[in-house]
Amino acid sequence: MANIGFIGMGVMGGPIAGHLAKAGHQLSVYNRSRSKADAWVGQYGGTLAENPAAAALDKQIVITCVGNDDDLASVTMGRDGAFSTMASGSLFIDHTTVSARIARQLAVEAEGRAIHVVDAPVSGGQAGAENGTLSIMCGGSEQAFAAAEPVMSAYAGRIVHVGRTGAGQTTKMCNQIAIAGVLEGLSEALRFAQASQLDLDKVHEAISGGAAQSWQMDNRWATMAQDKFDFGFAVDWMRKDLGLAIEEARTNGATIPVAALVDQFYAEVQAAGGGRNDTSSLVSRLPKRK
Repeated sequence: MANIGFIGMGVMGGPIAGHLAKAGHQLSVYNRSRSKADAWVGQYGGTLAENPAAAALDKQIVITCVGNDDDLASVTMGRDGAFSTMASGSLFIDHTTVSARIARQLAVEAEGRAIHVVDAPVSGGQAGAENGTLSIMCGGSEQAFAAAEPVMSAYAGRIVHVGRTGAGQTTKMCNQIAIAGVLEGLSEALRFAQASQLDLDKVHEAISGGAAQSWQMDNRWATMAQDKFDFGFAVDWMRKDLGLAIEEARTNGATIPVAALVDQFYAEVQAAGGGRNDTSSLVSRLPKRK
């Protein structure tokens, strides 16, 4: 069992760290809002760290799951950042969805300190974190991935080493681009069925067994029809992720017009007060037949 420093005890990080504790690892945890870390320690044990550097001190592995590029830079390279106390030969795993740019920057910074780095964004949402069934897409060296995979298996259903540093983050962008297109198509199909006065359960039964089938259709068709949008991954987060993909596309020359358009549709949902609704609330911007 490993001694692990875990930074970021939010809706994803908290459950992930919980699976590590249940697996027998020893954890020192830090969260910017101390109350969340206090609650986690109260439930799972371990120790509470005063800052990221303290969480990382004398640890074999440090794992982060924070909010964005700035947060990640702060907890790793900032004042009292984890890199300041991580030992040579230790392993750093980042589960935050961030830009490929900062993933590469961290790898360069860590290389000078002989720290192994894996950028490892996740898919599966809060439910996946709680159930230990996340899909993890990883970038980094073969050596770093080999060290990280056994640890991540405590909370993942699928772990794939995609390629070099940054490849995990760009693969997560592929994931979000694909989801955006699927949800827009699903939203339009649902509203079309309603306008046609079809039995929505029968429509789902008919089309979910063919080429239109998707995870989103199987899990969100019924709830979208009922205007229920409280299923974890928020519109605000999706806009952040799509923004990262759009920024990366400017660098790599890819053309992603549908993702850019759906990003603007999500901006409409935000403007209507739906920023904390889950991503299936995309349907809410389309008029419903009276």
